[in-house]
Amino acid sequence: MAWRVDEAVEHGLIDNTVEGHTTGKIWLVGRDEPLILSLNGDCWRDLAGSVLEFENPNPTEMAEVAELDTEQTGIVGDITASRKARIPEISEDEMNDYERQGREIPFRWRNLLYMEWFSEINGRVLIEAAGYDLKISGSEWEMDEDQEEAQKLANLSAMRDFLAQVIRRAEPDEFSKRPGVPGKTGELNEFEWEERLKESDRLTDAYQEVLEKYIEDPDSERKEAFVMGWDGLLGEMAEREEDGGDSDEPFDDEGGNDCSESWRLGESDDGDDAGEDGEGDWLEQSHPLQAKAQEIAMRSFDLVSRGDDRDSPAQRLVSNLMQVSAKLAGVLHGRGSGYEPEAGFVLAVLKRCLGWINESIGACGELIAAEEDPDQKAALEHLRADIFAIRDGITELRRELKRS
Repeated sequence: MAWRVDEAVEHGLIDNTVEGHTTGKIWLVGRDEPLILSLNGDCWRDLAGSVLEFENPNPTEMAEVAELDTEQTGIVGDITASRKARIPEISEDEMNDYERQGREIPFRWRNLLYMEWFSEINGRVLIEAAGYDLKISGSEWEMDEDQEEAQKLANLSAMRDFLAQVIRRAEPDEFSKRPGVPGKTGELNEFEWEERLKESDRLTDAYQEVLEKYIEDPDSERKEAFVMGWDGLLGEMAEREEDGGDSDEPFDDEGGNDCSESWRLGESDDGDDAGEDGEGDWLEQSHPLQAKAQEIAMRSFDLVSRGDDRDSPAQRLVSNLMQVSAKLAGVLHGRGSGYEPEAGFVLAVLKRCLGWINESIGACGELIAAEEDPDQKAALEHLRADIFAIRDGITELRRELKRS
């Protein structure tokens, strides 16, 4: 979804010397004219009031930059040269060897140049790089901490608005207003389910974008919920804080899962159904099944080599698990998304998830069979056991939904 152009950057500058307005020029490989930035809003405090000049020592051509509009008019996102990232101290080939041997990859924390804006024509554009040469001028005006926090909140709102346009959520009664379509209580036809599943695909893309942006953020859970529009989840998090902490996870430390009805249906700890009619309001709480799926996807990403081709078992394992995590997020955090996902829709999405889960189990089995290092093989076997647990959880959830 985002235009990621950092590899094609030759050089450029960002000018925030006028408070409330950020301008700039960015030269890209293969383009005769630079991108001209005219953005409402300010950089973070490290760049506010200053001119930042940057140069990429190793630019490479990217065909997609030809489609960017020259006039980049819009609003700022996060623009800073002080964002921290873990940068490996070894080459990619060495990283693959370290991962296969189960050794910890040496890294160091470095500041990143992170430039994000939301263009009226192209949408979200992102430059994220650790190897640029930077030069920052003196400051024409000073931004205090409160102003920076206000700007960061505005940036979150900009990301939320952008994702809302990407996802294009249906209105609660949108389908019921169409001629010849069953009412709210009737069964959805094939066209309606296809529209709902297209929305689920857009949710998947949006959530993967959000994970990449906030994965290292200490407040990632709250920011992810806000920009995805999961207002119900935000409310539950606030209530949880007022109650004095997080609720217990139904997954044990060994990766097994507790398939008790309380977590499958979202019931309260005392066993009372969240729904008044006893059907089980399983959307009333953030779902631990999705949280576990996300944790497993992130673990697989760290566990296997990322230098293989797209059809390799490692890439199939990671991509399928990421799909499951994102799809579960779309349907199990759906209470604040503008309409209540119907049971039939959730069943259809969960069925897709079972297919991806089975693909990931097969890919994990291939990796185990080919692995010679005993520690790495044990880690993969543990991962596969956890994937089986997710599959059991999805199967149980489908069973409960069919009975409700």
